[in-house]
Amino acid sequence: MAGSRNLLLLSALLSCLSLSSVARAPFEVRDDLHFSLEARQANKDGSVPTYKNSKASIEARVNDLLPRMTLEEKVSQLIQGDINGWMNMNDPLDDTLVHNDTGLANMMNTRAGSIWAGYATPWDKLAYAVTVGQKYLMENTTLGIPALFQSEGLHGFTDNGTIFPSPVGLAASFDTQLIHDIGNVIATEAEGLGINHVFAPVLDLGRELRWGRVEEGFGESPYLTGELGFAYVHGVQDGKRRNTSSTAIARVAATCKHFAAFGTPQGGLNLAQVSGGERELRTTYLRPFNRACLDSLSIMTAYASYDGIPAVANPHLLTDILRNEWGYKYWVTCDAGSIDLQITMHATCDTRECAAKAALENGLSGEMGGGTYTYETLVQQVKDGRVDVKYIDDTVRYLLRTKFSLGLFENPYPYADFAASLRTPAAQAVLQRADRETIVLLENKGNVLPLSKSIGSVALIGPQVNRVSFGDYVFFNATNNAISPLDGFRQHLANISSSTKINFAQGADLWSNDQSGFPEAVETAKSSDVAIVMVGTWSLDQTLLWTPRTNATTGEMRDQSDLGLVGAQLELIKAVQSTGKPTIVVYVTGKPIAEPWVKDHVNAIVHQFYPGEYGGRALAEVIFGDVNPSGKLSLSVPRDVGTTPVFHNYLKGGRPASNPGAILDNAALQFGNQYVLDSPQPLWSFGHGLSYTTFQYSNLRLSPSTVSHTTKTVKVSVTVANTGSRTGKEVVQVYATDKLSSVVTPNQELIAFTKVEIAPGASQTVTLDLEVNNLGLWSANNRWVVEPGAFTIKVGTSDQTFQNATLTVT
Repeated sequence: MAGSRNLLLLSALLSCLSLSSVARAPFEVRDDLHFSLEARQANKDGSVPTYKNSKASIEARVNDLLPRMTLEEKVSQLIQGDINGWMNMNDPLDDTLVHNDTGLANMMNTRAGSIWAGYATPWDKLAYAVTVGQKYLMENTTLGIPALFQSEGLHGFTDNGTIFPSPVGLAASFDTQLIHDIGNVIATEAEGLGINHVFAPVLDLGRELRWGRVEEGFGESPYLTGELGFAYVHGVQDGKRRNTSSTAIARVAATCKHFAAFGTPQGGLNLAQVSGGERELRTTYLRPFNRACLDSLSIMTAYASYDGIPAVANPHLLTDILRNEWGYKYWVTCDAGSIDLQITMHATCDTRECAAKAALENGLSGEMGGGTYTYETLVQQVKDGRVDVKYIDDTVRYLLRTKFSLGLFENPYPYADFAASLRTPAAQAVLQRADRETIVLLENKGNVLPLSKSIGSVALIGPQVNRVSFGDYVFFNATNNAISPLDGFRQHLANISSSTKINFAQGADLWSNDQSGFPEAVETAKSSDVAIVMVGTWSLDQTLLWTPRTNATTGEMRDQSDLGLVGAQLELIKAVQSTGKPTIVVYVTGKPIAEPWVKDHVNAIVHQFYPGEYGGRALAEVIFGDVNPSGKLSLSVPRDVGTTPVFHNYLKGGRPASNPGAILDNAALQFGNQYVLDSPQPLWSFGHGLSYTTFQYSNLRLSPSTVSHTTKTVKVSVTVANTGSRTGKEVVQVYATDKLSSVVTPNQELIAFTKVEIAPGASQTVTLDLEVNNLGLWSANNRWVVEPGAFTIKVGTSDQTFQNATLTVT
């Protein structure tokens, strides 16, 4: 009976096909090739299909596999599934290794191209879930196409892997090798468990500081973001999985996001529109993606609209530029639920069919979960002639290319020894480097820091002292692996056999105006030799962050209208400072803090953007001088939310600052012009960061100093001398200004940097490559050109010049 049904089905299928491939129905499997319809995984002559030949080229394998696929199989490749469909992932502590066969089959029938696996769960359960899913696809489906299994990798492998500082903090390191090594750790931890696709790096620029997701990016500079993004992508992807094909080129796929221009929403509100034109798109938002992502095996689109076009269905972004101009040939996926936003938010579609067609045809991208799975309408739309199957074929081709590049057809499974690659000593060494190098010393009046190891007592005060504050995109219980500042100080002092006493008083909560703890905090400061007040912003693990009515001030969907300290925190600093004891403020945050009073009145300020697991210990090491701070701001810090934006590369004329006003300490009003009662200048500018030693620059040279606009690179060399008494790391920063241009260009732009370590009394000649193309502009004729003329090349920070020279372009 079963055989008869199969013959009837085959006869019906063949009846709709013509002997001519031109006349055949466009949504069926071709029957005029070298395989049989009833056995598409094999060749008629008994030879191994090319797509199963590990020695064949990736392109040959893609071209062989695609025509074997039914329309339903192709559409299934475009839709993200979820391991929760066959496993119960609702309890992060449950370790039951069972699955639902019916749920597994149903999931793999319609949503099999990629599978979400980012759950807080025991490692053996995660490995079991991935194994069950991949074995079903490889052994129980006709063609045996493995899936991408996906999780988060923003600043650590979130399935209980090693958690590093948030990207905005990592950027403060200005250390591309460090970022590469972090990417390598993330991929190593993911790879062993069978996770082959991570959603990072974020390349959205931090130009709108009210936006809650500022912490997820590498700061405000397109150049710095591109360089660190490039390092991250290669750290994640370089190498190959075990027992894969010789043509495999990566072991885990990185995902550059959010393409594009997502980080500057109107009003700082997540998902809100981004306004701008082609010049801003090309000059600012696209440059990090062009640098970092052409080799990445995945890109994710943005939720927002740019210039009135939803990014998820923007043919200029996704087809004209990404595919045709840049030649990007790998997988593009939408963000969760964003296909449906064309209906529910953008109002550019009124049906699921419209939304699916627009995203597919304009973006050639897949559909992540979180919505109504609008791509499920594509099968019928193709059959009805409303969608051309070529768009599905092209999109599936990109996905297959990514899968073959990962070697998944040979080995998609977790490794039996996965535990050996998780939370290793090597990973901990990279973590320590990251937490030490990302701390920024903003102020150090009278060299109050570092503290003497023989100091009698230190007051640790504030709501960030006895707390671990991670950034967003960490999962349940991740903070259990971390060291709080209170524990970090105690551990460090015990390690150096110091008799220094730690006195702790919380003083206030992060989320309250309650000042009832102030008297204890003040008495604690009075009874100590120095007071350290730790305040800031806070996020939550991702489950809590997305739960209504839980409180947080940064992270996805946590946007702010004010950049000052929340609740009683500023008043707590004032109360402690009024004791007359030396007062050090530590900001632990995911974004800049706009509090001019703190800068003007306390003795020292340290900024620790959300740290990693070693953060509390690293902070103590910096405070006591066992680590010399080397972090530099990746974001400029405004005086007030009303003085934003404050990014360093504003267009010429964009920040007039004649006769600023002020509100004085005695509340007197000092009126000015720009602004009437404030200044547009930042509290600290991009690139700022102090050290416990001093550096001097000399002998800036350009080689050559005159070049053609077609020249590739110019050598910039400068001598850096450590004139202090401690070994220190210095970030050598190079900025350029186009003196005269056909369109308005930035007043300055970071174009090169490197980090060097120099012993006291020593000097080092530092040479950097300046790419001449980075001096270009998007012309009035809509072309990227390097115009002839003079360029000022400056070495320093964005608001300081240590040395400068002139580069002439002919």
